[in-house]
Amino acid sequence: MGGYFLRRLLLLPPTLLGITILVFMITRLVPGGPLERAIMEAQAASMSSGATSSVGQGMALSEDQIEQLKQYYGFDKPWYVSYAQWVMKILHGDLGTSYRYNEPVWDIIKSRFPVSLFYGIVTLILTYVVSIPLGVLKAIKHRTPIDNVTSIVIFAGYAVPGYVLGSLLLLYLSVRLAWFPMGGFTSIDFSELGFWGQVKDIFHHATLPLICYMVGSFAVTTLLVKNNLMDNLAADYVRTAVAKGVSFRRAVTGHALRNSMIPIATTFGQNVTLLVGGSFLIETIFDINGFGLLGLSAIFDRDYPIVMGVFLLTSALLLIGNILSDIIVALVDPRVRFQ
Repeated sequence: MGGYFLRRLLLLPPTLLGITILVFMITRLVPGGPLERAIMEAQAASMSSGATSSVGQGMALSEDQIEQLKQYYGFDKPWYVSYAQWVMKILHGDLGTSYRYNEPVWDIIKSRFPVSLFYGIVTLILTYVVSIPLGVLKAIKHRTPIDNVTSIVIFAGYAVPGYVLGSLLLLYLSVRLAWFPMGGFTSIDFSELGFWGQVKDIFHHATLPLICYMVGSFAVTTLLVKNNLMDNLAADYVRTAVAKGVSFRRAVTGHALRNSMIPIATTFGQNVTLLVGGSFLIETIFDINGFGLLGLSAIFDRDYPIVMGVFLLTSALLLIGNILSDIIVALVDPRVRFQ
């Protein structure tokens, strides 16, 4: 089994190479890049000031200036040469410099890590801590009032997108009732608060966003646990265990529940991307300066160094998460032996 996971780890670099090549080519082919935007902004500034073009045909920049811009943005070379230069920088720990912020990309990404990690880790923990016990309860109490009421809440949460729920929560709980702040990660006077005051302030701001982050994955995980546990409770090995004198509680926790966790383990890798990915729509609604909003803004602004850095990091996390899922499946299911 160790050899299998070693091979999976060795496949990470070529897989990342293929992903980044594809994204890099797309950034070169998509119109409206930083060079075109710089030319358009120069033309708009020239027209607003009433200046005449020195080159003609509506151009506000000379050919030499355009060539300098191409060199600055790296468009004076073929895409494969620029990509090779980008890879060499990555190997030296340099993700490039942002076109918009004119700062190192890694510094910009690093500044968003605390916020994204907080929401990602808390969402991941709360999702499993709440969904697994609730799924077990719903499976044991199937077709009882507890199951019916929780099913209504779960299906309603699954049907409503997180960003729509966020807008409703802001409208009623923040604007009308003023129970929660309108957005942000902390208050203005955060640095003046004590330790417990800062903890309270963070969770006061994070309550509504966490509800929106959890609503989708919470419903899916709960129903996944319930359905798989019901299938295992109806299996012959559980009935045989109960018939031989094993208590129903022991049959559930010691036999059926472990087998029901296998589908949960297979989806764990996808949830790892929540640690930094987040949701740009939720972050936009609650004015959270996180990783998802950074990636969206970089795409709109054609800030390609940040786009490449975001894709590199999220792709690496997804691939590592898939390997972790295989490891967890092997630990949960003794029948699985990767060769």
